Amino acid sequence: MLVVVVDENQHPLMPTKPSRARRWIQSGKATPFWKNGIFCVRLNVDPSDTELQEIVVGVDPGSKKEGFTVKSASHTYLNVQADAHNKVGKKVEKRRDLRRGRRSRKCPNRKNRTNRLANKDRIPAGTRARWDWKLRILDWLSKLYPITHVCVEDIKARTIERAKQWNQSFSPLEVGKQWFYGEIQKRWHLLTLQGWETQEIRDRLGLKKSSKKLSETFDAHCVDSWCLAYHSVGGDSTPENTAIFCIAPIRIKRRELHRQQESKGRKRSRQGGTVLGKGLVKNTLVRHIKYGLTRLAGVNAKGLFSIYNLEGNKRLTTGAKQSDFRVLTRLNFNYRSGHSSQT
Repeated sequence: MLVVVVDENQHPLMPTKPSRARRWIQSGKATPFWKNGIFCVRLNVDPSDTELQEIVVGVDPGSKKEGFTVKSASHTYLNVQADAHNKVGKKVEKRRDLRRGRRSRKCPNRKNRTNRLANKDRIPAGTRARWDWKLRILDWLSKLYPITHVCVEDIKARTIERAKQWNQSFSPLEVGKQWFYGEIQKRWHLLTLQGWETQEIRDRLGLKKSSKKLSETFDAHCVDSWCLAYHSVGGDSTPENTAIFCIAPIRIKRRELHRQQESKGRKRSRQGGTVLGKGLVKNTLVRHIKYGLTRLAGVNAKGLFSIYNLEGNKRLTTGAKQSDFRVLTRLNFNYRSGHSSQT
């Protein structure tokens, strides 16, 4: 796997071989660092060659899992399998119910007001979160690689035969997709393929797709994103890099006023927010003396921190002292290593 290279101004350059990056670090020409689980080097001198090749990102959208592949004509740099960002619509509905319930009891609340978003051109919260998650991943990848093209498998909403135009105009899938395409075209060159075209490419190359959609393997979703990237830039017809990097959105409660369930004495303890105090915020990557690389998730009244693992939402302890860990950087998502193809 090639190493990500950026210049002194954090602009991405073409990746290099690990042996060359090792020599740069040993001679002081480059400084190593990690960016959301990806090892990178930052050049401390002017690069000898600034010529860039065409690099495309293949995007395979999905309802549960999604695939992203960063590829040029000569190399496959990275395969990412991401958990889809969902359940936002239900959270918005629950927030509305809790806000209405606060108006009937002695509790901090605001007066009811007319909907300021009515009759305005906007995207529903659940749709926006789902497609904005894909755009955030592309933005993260663009800081690692000099991306020039984005190839997306075009998905279509199911329509009723007699009302095709009405269905497409009001479908959250179509509305979110068109917004996503518009944002891509502002920064990169957009290419789209239909699902049957992706299948034809996969069959022609002799690649197989797994029927286990939730498995963390290359042939679950990244095989399609690789085919999309291959169609755009060409190269070797056999993927030489089938290792995948799995990421998932961090589900936190930013603005929840208090817990939904009452405690003893009909009291509701406060909940939500990202600021932990002492200059720390939630989702900060830390290195704990006992648990290693973990992330901060909360703090109690005694000033002790809750830390979670990086591979999910498993809580490790609620009694971590600030002297027990070293702050590293802010996390944008959970990440973990996946598996190569099983075919």
